[in-house]
Amino acid sequence: MKNLIRSWGQHGKSDALNAQALALYGFERHKALVLLQKQDPATLKLSILAQRRRDLVTMLVQEKNRLKNPQTDPFVSKSSQKIIKLLEKQISSVTQSIEEIIKSLHLFQAKREQLETILGIGPVVSSLLPAQLPELGQLNRRQIDSLCGLAPYPYESGKKVGYRKTKGGRQHVRLILFMAARAARNSHSHLKEFYERLIINGTKKIVALTALLRKIIVIANAKLKPLSLPIT
Repeated sequence: MKNLIRSWGQHGKSDALNAQALALYGFERHKALVLLQKQDPATLKLSILAQRRRDLVTMLVQEKNRLKNPQTDPFVSKSSQKIIKLLEKQISSVTQSIEEIIKSLHLFQAKREQLETILGIGPVVSSLLPAQLPELGQLNRRQIDSLCGLAPYPYESGKKVGYRKTKGGRQHVRLILFMAARAARNSHSHLKEFYERLIINGTKKIVALTALLRKIIVIANAKLKPLSLPIT
């Protein structure tokens, strides 16, 4: 937004100027902008709980890393151990709350069952994915790729054709999908064959894994299309 304001030759800053800039931005871009959609209470609750679980997991990883520090004082180690136990208990509690909500809602339970038919997706991923990606099943494959930050964007100029890279999207969704992709990569399935075929053809492992993520989310999106309500 700051660079957009400067493109109009405006370098000042005030509430009035910001309001004018927002109005101009909306006027110029309204056809390309997606309006914020109101979520139903159950989806919103699941999203909040999934966010909380993600925060707790992040804190747990941090505490475990501190505990591994060889120079940690014994008092600090005991403190970290207590925090780790508390965080694990909280994660279990939040996970149970997510489970209870999903079991109480037929639609979410049906989505979960469909997702678990995909090799690599287990109970944790099937619970978190609909909560963190409520648009799943409502978009086309290109849109869902872009929303997850898995769409490769071109890097070209003149005769130069650069290396395509993925960017943007919801990082927390990619972390969930990485769990599924690693499991699928180690399974005996067509997904593993797809990954290994890319490696044999010279694809870098991280690029092959990203391609596997994209394949999983496209399959998941297709499976949930019959169950998903249209965005209104």
